[in-house]
Amino acid sequence: MSGVRVACIPLIFGLLLVFHLGGGVPHGLAAESFFRPVFMPWAEARPIVEAQRESAPAEIRNGDEARWNAWRQKQDKAIRARLRQGDLDSMVNLLLFGTSFTRQPRIRVENLAEASKRGALRGRVDDLTAGLRDPRGNERLIYVRSLVLGEGVDPDDPGAAGAFIYKQLLRVMKERTALVEKAESVRVESALDRASLFRERGVSLDTGILPDFAIDETLRDLKQRGVLREGSVKRVAVVGPGLDFSDKNEESAFDYYPQQTLQPFALYDSLVRQKLAKGGALSISVFDISPRVLDHMRRARSAAGKGGGYTIQLPRDVDRAWPPALIAYWNSLGDQVGSPTTPIPPPRFFHNLQTRAIRIRPEAVLACDPMDLDIVLERIELPEANRFDLIIGTNIFVYYDAFELALSLQNTGAMLKAGGLLLTNDRLPEAPGGSMRQAGSTDIRYSNQDATAHEVVGWYQKRQ
Repeated sequence: MSGVRVACIPLIFGLLLVFHLGGGVPHGLAAESFFRPVFMPWAEARPIVEAQRESAPAEIRNGDEARWNAWRQKQDKAIRARLRQGDLDSMVNLLLFGTSFTRQPRIRVENLAEASKRGALRGRVDDLTAGLRDPRGNERLIYVRSLVLGEGVDPDDPGAAGAFIYKQLLRVMKERTALVEKAESVRVESALDRASLFRERGVSLDTGILPDFAIDETLRDLKQRGVLREGSVKRVAVVGPGLDFSDKNEESAFDYYPQQTLQPFALYDSLVRQKLAKGGALSISVFDISPRVLDHMRRARSAAGKGGGYTIQLPRDVDRAWPPALIAYWNSLGDQVGSPTTPIPPPRFFHNLQTRAIRIRPEAVLACDPMDLDIVLERIELPEANRFDLIIGTNIFVYYDAFELALSLQNTGAMLKAGGLLLTNDRLPEAPGGSMRQAGSTDIRYSNQDATAHEVVGWYQKRQ
């Protein structure tokens, strides 16, 4: 990327357009048609640099506008480059937990050495390399093949491909060990304080149902407290919704169904069920830097424009000790935005897997507009009437350091209406004189038996 991004609509024409539309973007039309991301200006970045001097990059600690412009473009490229390492991490998850390319048993990380001794790991590597040579329409294998090729490795050479896969597995295991040690050395007061644990790791797209349940519970809490009112939410943004490829958690890592994204549709569903928004009057912008996620959303919208829906698969391991609220959420997810359909049968060895599938209605898919936006460095400049009531960012800010988090919070605030909310499961440092403040939090429980299986979602509110 070269040069600073600028709005695609000249100022005067943009103002006339907003006036003509009555202050809103037409429902069902992509936000990309009207606005483009712009980088945070130096005037807003400077106070953050001064407040975060210890964590701010050396080249801009005593910076000026020119230095800031050069750094932000370089940093945007660096952030986007981390996607490839995250994809390689997902390849390792697929190796350990995937079922679409092998009959070998899945391998728990803690049992990796044992699996290696008995030959199960070698069998999985051999089966994965065979799948890369002949993917047979398997979209995950097709993507991993392109990923391996992009790393300069011939996927048709079993020896070279296998050695590359082993190398990535070793790297991920070393990073996991270092991550556990780091987490144990950090004293935290809240689950919000994850201390940017993944700031040196690749940005992974893998996702699952738990973040959606956490947001559903938080929305319910906000409504009960009177922070959000019925019918008050009309414009929403989701930052980094993810793509269900092969999660790092064995209990939720499945590859027997096509890749899917959940959060935009789950959020729409929750807002309508809790009467915080009205179906048909809600628009959701999907912000991501991943070409894979953006292309996936655009293809879904294209199919919906022709009358096609979008099917999500919802498997659940009944042996997991979910609390009643989470089970109830799983049972109802999607009923406000779609209708039940026949789920894809899971492999036979998943003996305790219960399944549901929902076909999302075309109008709900069309309400979700994808946009390439780096939340650390970019925002879209919107008139007050077009700003968001609510922005969601789960399991995304953990990848950035304190300085980048402060920039992210400022960019988020620039896109929110006065009183609007950002919901996230990471603590973001508030800049002196900034537009955002932490207004509260909601504690989420994922298990009746494991007291550590919980999460906190913080609410950051735009000052009035």
